[in-house]
Order: sequence, then C-alpha cells, then structure tokens
Amino acid sequence: MIDRIISQAPLFLILAARSFTLLLTLPLFSMRNVSRAAKVALAGYMAFLLFPNVDLSVYGSVVSLDGSFSIPYIICLAGEAVIGIIMGFYISIIFAAFSTAGQFFAFQMGFSASEVYDSLSQVENPLMGQFFNMFAMLIFMQSGWMMRLFSEALVNSFSSLNAFTLTIAAARSELLTFLLSGLTKLFADAFVIALPIIGVLALISVSMGILSKAAPQMNLLSEGFPIMICVSFGIIFFLMEPLAKFFVTSFEGGFALIEELFAKFIIQNPKGGIL
Repeated sequence: MIDRIISQAPLFLILAARSFTLLLTLPLFSMRNVSRAAKVALAGYMAFLLFPNVDLSVYGSVVSLDGSFSIPYIICLAGEAVIGIIMGFYISIIFAAFSTAGQFFAFQMGFSASEVYDSLSQVENPLMGQFFNMFAMLIFMQSGWMMRLFSEALVNSFSSLNAFTLTIAAARSELLTFLLSGLTKLFADAFVIALPIIGVLALISVSMGILSKAAPQMNLLSEGFPIMICVSFGIIFFLMEPLAKFFVTSFEGGFALIEELFAKFIIQNPKGGIL
C-alpha cells in the first residue's frame, strides 16, 4: 500500500487536498486550538484510508506519467481544495442555525451583553448561541454523523463531484444555488428553534409592561430579567428532548441535500469526467 501511494503520489495529494480543506472549514476541527500539524496529519490519514476505495482514473489526464507537477495538475489540485471548502462550509451552515437560534432570544433573555468567543464558530457569540452550538456538536458526534461524513459523504463526493465539474457553467450554478438554499434553511431552522422561547418572552414583556403602567412604583426592570432568565432556562429544559430530535432532523436533512447534489452530478456526468 505504501509503495502504491509513493508511486502515485500526485493522486494521493488530490485526496489529501480535499480532505485538508474540509477539515479547515468543518466545525470542531477548524478551531484554532487544533494545531495545523494535527490537521495535516489527520488529512493524510483520511487520504490513506480513502485511497484504495476511490476511483481516481478520471484524474489520469492531468497526472503525467513521470509524476511531475504540471500546470493542469496544480489547477486540478486547487479545484479539489475548493470542493472541500464547499462541503465544510455547508456543514458549518447547519451548525450556524443553532448558534443563530440562541442569538434570536438572547437579547430578550438579557444575555445579549454577555458575548464570549465561541471556539466552534470562531466569532463573538452570546452564551445561549454557544450553548446550542455545543449541544448540537455533542449530538453530531454521538449520533455518528461525523463518521458518516468521512466514510460516506467524502467517498461519494469523489465519484460525482471533481475539479473538472467546476469548469461546467451549469455545475457552478448548481453549487451556488445549493449554498444559497443552505443559507435560507439556516434562518428557517433558527427561527423554528427559537420561536417557543421568543413567544413566551414576548408575553412576559407585555405582561410586565401592563404591570408597570398599573403600578409605576414597582421596579420591574430589575425583576424582569431574572424572571425571563428563569423562564427561558425552564423552557429549554422541558424542550430538550424535542430540540435534540430537531437537531437530528436538521442533520438528516442537510446530508440528504448533499446526497441529492452528488446524485445530480452523477446524472449529468455519469463517467465523472469533462462533458
């Protein structure tokens, strides 16, 4: 196996390039705490496992017989890196929905000022957004979606989507539509997650406004935020099981869309080469 990898090093680098850029944009692995050396080593290990299971004959036109690096090969390598970024970016969009849901009601809850650096999304994120993000990552790891991403989605991507596909105008339009639909799904999922809490907090705000008019001497500003915080955590506690099921449903829907995208490219180009 090692001798084959050495003799076909350009093909091995194609696998490693897509795997490495996928790790760079994938939640959890894109954290700054994960060293670049660990990412390179993991990408090499992934390429080692994928090498005997992926048909790379389509790349024979850009790999020279003597194994030297040519301009078409370098362009192909860059295209594979772009495909890895697109895959990782879409998975990040799925996780961004959970973080956005926390941001929706964090202001009403009184936690909007308590923003901390979220190592998963690598942005300043309210506490509730970070809580949902970590909760979603726990479900993602525990349910085996991470293994499915590497063992199925990444392998199937080589049989349908390659650097040559990016040269087709229809394929580029399909990828752009795919990413834009993911952004639409992001806000829709975030709104569904945050809607119960936003609705209850809105009713509490209206009730406190009525009480403040009826009894102006009551200091509802100092008492309102503790009430909202307690109610919000109580709602999250009782909705924890439905939220977990919704997170799993979101992952299933996201992976189903990725599989549909790969299936479209297989139908458009059965041989996986240039049309």
